[in-house]
Order: sequence, then structure tokens, then C-alpha cells
Amino acid sequence: MFSIKGIGIKYFALIMAIIAIALGVYLTFFHSSGFEKTTATIVAIEETTDVATDEKRSVATVEYTVDGTVYTRELDSSSPSYKVGKTVAVLYNPNNPGVVHSGDFMGLYALGIGVLILAVIVVTEIRKRRALTEVKAAQASGGGAGYPASAPGPERALYFLTDLGTAKAGHRIEDAEHNVLYEAKMTKFTLTAPFGFDFIDHEHGTTTPHLVGHEEETDWGNSLLLDNHYTFTFDGEDIWKHLKRNGVTVESSLTGMARTEYRILRDGREIAVAVSGSQNIHEEDEAAQPKLASLVPVQGFYRIRTAETDLSLLFVALLAFARSGATDDRGGNFKTLVNTVGKIGS
Repeated sequence: MFSIKGIGIKYFALIMAIIAIALGVYLTFFHSSGFEKTTATIVAIEETTDVATDEKRSVATVEYTVDGTVYTRELDSSSPSYKVGKTVAVLYNPNNPGVVHSGDFMGLYALGIGVLILAVIVVTEIRKRRALTEVKAAQASGGGAGYPASAPGPERALYFLTDLGTAKAGHRIEDAEHNVLYEAKMTKFTLTAPFGFDFIDHEHGTTTPHLVGHEEETDWGNSLLLDNHYTFTFDGEDIWKHLKRNGVTVESSLTGMARTEYRILRDGREIAVAVSGSQNIHEEDEAAQPKLASLVPVQGFYRIRTAETDLSLLFVALLAFARSGATDDRGGNFKTLVNTVGKIGS
């Protein structure tokens, strides 16, 4: 399978900031260098459509006078505030008065926007690094954030559930009696830094803080590039790299009713099998629910079969799929899985 990873949102924002700053510098210091300012009257506003992009834009025509000569020209930019009959400031070339540029200081606007985006990126990165330092210190004081060695016990049926309808969505593993065995509770919600979570192991009485980043996705619509990448960071590391570094691989396959089955392995040995489920995930609850609702799989809900006595690493593996929406351990989504199955069957 051909895989292409998309750039993170911060890199996209950085590119936009650089473009805006470069445009602002050009428009402010070079585009109208040597031009002089005068007042013009808007005499017409025409709606045009770009043939290539089908994008609609307004083109304002202005009339101005230089040394007794009246010029009528189209401006190179427009504004929603432009109205026929309104006077606006324009810049003209004194050596060729027929060349006119908009005097609305678009260059300064672009420069300001670029600097603002760049400032947000810097502040966000500082906050991320500070939060990561704090959580690493908290983990160290609590004995570290490593995963215990695999310790199989009796096989049991468990359920992974996700809180829906709230920005502070948490996750938990329950047993058949609805007892919460392991959960992640959000402790810090933020739009510019990773979320703070407490991972609570109720079976062993431990709590470990972690940083869970915002979800990122790259969706290629091209028929040649059907490999999409869905991911987020976990304690500052790409979640899929984090799982691989800790020996976790996942074999994904499609089952009936568009469900996905995940065979989760640690160092090559199966530790669990999880199947995507409906929001009414407990079998005993489904009888009281509409039949269709009990059949349709919902992102973030899984039925689990496992013999592991410590659920820490299994929980993180299922968290990766629940929060990212991916269906394989490389960050691919459902379309990727369908495409892979189709290639295997052909």
C-alpha cells in the first residue's frame, strides 16, 4: 500500500504565515514603490467569475485626475465597503499615471496577518513544550509512564466506550457489569496545546498524566492516492510511532455490518481482539434499544476479548483508533482498509 503522510496543522499554518508575510512585504515595499497617493471616485463595480476556479469577485472601476487628465481604470483589489460614488485613496505611478493600485493598504493587512499567525505558532509551541515538561516531571514522580510486561490471565470480555456530545470527551473500559476498569479523564481542555488527561487504572490503583494532541488528518481524494493519514500526538510523539516503539502492531480486517476487527499484538503475540461496536455496546442493553441502533458501528466503541491483566497498553492502542478515526496502525482510514481488501481479493 502506498502511504503519504500529511503535514501537521502547525506546518500548514507556518507556510501560510510565510506566504502572508512575503506578500505583505512585496505589496508594502515593492509593488507600489515610488507611487504617489491621490483620491479617486468609484464609478462602477462589476461581478466577475474566474474561469479556472469558478470563484466570484468584485472589480471596482475608479476615476481620478492627475495633472488635469482624467483616468478611468480598474483597481487591482476590492473591498466589501466599496460602493459606486464613494471616494477612495489610490496610488498611481507618476511616470505613467494610467497605472494605479488600490490604496487600501492590503500589504499591511497581509503583513499583520502573517505576523499574527507566526506569533500564535510560537506561543503554541512554547505552551506545548512547557506542558510536556510538566507532564514528564509528573510521570517521573509517579514512577514513570512505561508499560508493565505482558501478564496473561483468564480471558474476559470487556468494552471500550467513548463519551460523545462533549468537547471534553473521555474514554473508558468496562466489564460486563458496567464496572469501570480503566479510564482517561480530561483534566485540561485547550485549543492551542495538547489536552491534559489522567489515565486511571482502577484495577491496580494507579493514575498517570498524559498529553493527548488534537486530531490531524490528511484526506487524499485522488483515486491514485487512497491512503489517508489520521493521527494525533501522545506525550509529544505521533501515536502510531508510540505504539510501534512499544511493540504494538495491529492487524485490521472487515467483518459483517461494516465492522472493523482489530487483532492487537505486542511483540508479535496477540494480547486482544477488538471489534467496532455500536453506542449500545453491552449485549444485555441492546435488547432494549432499536435494532438498527444496536447494529450500526460508531467510532470509539469496541468490544474486546483479552486475557491481559494490565490494560494500560491495550487502552492506549484502542484510544489511538477511537480518537483518530483510523482503521489501521499506520493511520489509514476506512477507505484505505476497503482499498487494501479490494487489492488482496483481486
